[in-house]
Amino acid sequence: MEKMDKRPDWLKVSYNKGAVDEISNLMANLKLNTVCKEANCPNLGECYKKNTATFMILGSICTRHCRFCNVSKGCVEAVDPNEPQHLAEVVKKLGLKHVVITSVTRDDLEDGGAAHFAKTIQAVRELNLATTIEVLIPDLKGIVAHLDIVIKANPEVINHNIETVKSLYSKVRPEADYDRSMYVLKYVKDKAHHILTKTGIMVGLGETDEQVYEVMDDSLKAGCDIFTIGQYLRPSKLHIEMKEYVKPEKFVEYKRVGEGKGFKYIASSPLVRSSYNAGEAINMGKER
Repeated sequence: MEKMDKRPDWLKVSYNKGAVDEISNLMANLKLNTVCKEANCPNLGECYKKNTATFMILGSICTRHCRFCNVSKGCVEAVDPNEPQHLAEVVKKLGLKHVVITSVTRDDLEDGGAAHFAKTIQAVRELNLATTIEVLIPDLKGIVAHLDIVIKANPEVINHNIETVKSLYSKVRPEADYDRSMYVLKYVKDKAHHILTKTGIMVGLGETDEQVYEVMDDSLKAGCDIFTIGQYLRPSKLHIEMKEYVKPEKFVEYKRVGEGKGFKYIASSPLVRSSYNAGEAINMGKER
């Protein structure tokens, strides 16, 4: 276990500030958000340099209070009806081959934002015929009518992150439910087998290897195709405490075990985040 007050070398990153500023300015001009910036992703510079980003719709204020997340909490914003079209225009301007669209959780909305997801998928597809689309959705309270709205829009990938092992849910995600999230993944796959499903977790919160493998097994039972594992990094002292820096060798082991269990694609390394190398993941998922 590495000391908590010293970030190990394998977690130190640098990036081209010019590339980051260019994409950030483009987003700001069209009043768009990226989860890259809002969640303080360590891969922000690398992805922006490649002219890729994970767009965050439905505003930048979340209605839930997960203890690991750096996205802002507070009074929610009105949904911008022009957001789907603006996002589609940026995808076209950047020439993206694969786009990831996520959102804050909007429990205040009747459908949790499902219709807005569908409108965004449609707008992106109309302007970008060759672009594959991945959505990273909240649990939508597990309401099938709301999940059906997203499924009907037919993105290539539907992702819903489990985030952590079952025993830590009450501490890490007090307003979420492990079994409900697994149900979301299973419902999507049962309803639309052709859509790739994806989930991911963070490690370094005190979980055991056996618990990580239990999440893998549960995800596979839910029909999940793609699985990601990355290191939890505490955004501030107000967030849940990190227990350890998991060494790179352990992530290699997680990947080996996950592939052996049968995932179509598994990304596992300290800096992996849900959307990291998402284009590669979808291609591998389609091939297997």
